[in-house]
Amino acid sequence: MSDILVIGSLNADLVVKSPRFPKPGETISGEDLQIIPGGKGANQAVAAARQGVSVAMVGRVGNDSFASFLVDNLKANQVDTKHVSETESATGTAIIVVDSSGQNSIVLSPGANGKVTAKDVDSAPDAKILLLQFEIPIETVLHAAKVYKSKGTKVILNPAPAKEISEELLSHVDILIPNESELSLLSKQQVTDIKSAEVAAKGLLKHGIETIIVTLGENGALIVDSKQVTHVNTYKVNVVDTTAAGDSFIGGFSSALLKNKSLEESVRYGCACGALATTKFGAQPSIPTKEEVEKFIS
Repeated sequence: MSDILVIGSLNADLVVKSPRFPKPGETISGEDLQIIPGGKGANQAVAAARQGVSVAMVGRVGNDSFASFLVDNLKANQVDTKHVSETESATGTAIIVVDSSGQNSIVLSPGANGKVTAKDVDSAPDAKILLLQFEIPIETVLHAAKVYKSKGTKVILNPAPAKEISEELLSHVDILIPNESELSLLSKQQVTDIKSAEVAAKGLLKHGIETIIVTLGENGALIVDSKQVTHVNTYKVNVVDTTAAGDSFIGGFSSALLKNKSLEESVRYGCACGALATTKFGAQPSIPTKEEVEKFIS
């Protein structure tokens, strides 16, 4: 049994830095193209593994040169890849433009990620925590949540990229971790600040979710459950690139939960991981290690 099982995406991120985002029909010059391992699933797997917990990954890659690049990188980060399979397809890719302030604009091509099925889930190992996202088919996410909830596994869902969720899926989630825009879509309420995030999150609790943690970027995170609403501040850093900051938060938060830290302590640890990830360029290259996080916090 692994500490954490991630069922999700593996992408090759094709990244270009530019002074700003181009307007429709406009061509602007950027820096050299970089090819970086990414994908929300793989990012979260690496983020948790770098905090010293055991992690297994379930997903699919294509039959192209990106496949071994992504799988070898997971192995190098001590992620169990026995359940990452190859399919007749292109490997998932993400086209990412990063502007001078570190903000990013992303276009996803799902490729093999769109072929992850219930069969992949049924052959997956047991774990204490399951991490799910929306870069694989929603029906596969639902099946995984049902299967692992029935086993007593803690199911954590990061509803990204944003899309509407059925009540059936919500009822099988223990911890939901949306950002402000994802929470706006799910709750059908505009989320613009901490107060509106609290109101929107409380409205979702009725679906049977145990805890909602809203990530608020530079404003930290908000914990909402039936007993408490707690705002946790994040750490001030010089932002270089926000890619994978949310994934770093989730990996760090999950690893802290496994070490019997309280919910608030775990969120604070996740905030440190997310903040550190914004200080470096790229997705997985920016994800901090346990030693880096502990030094940063101290």
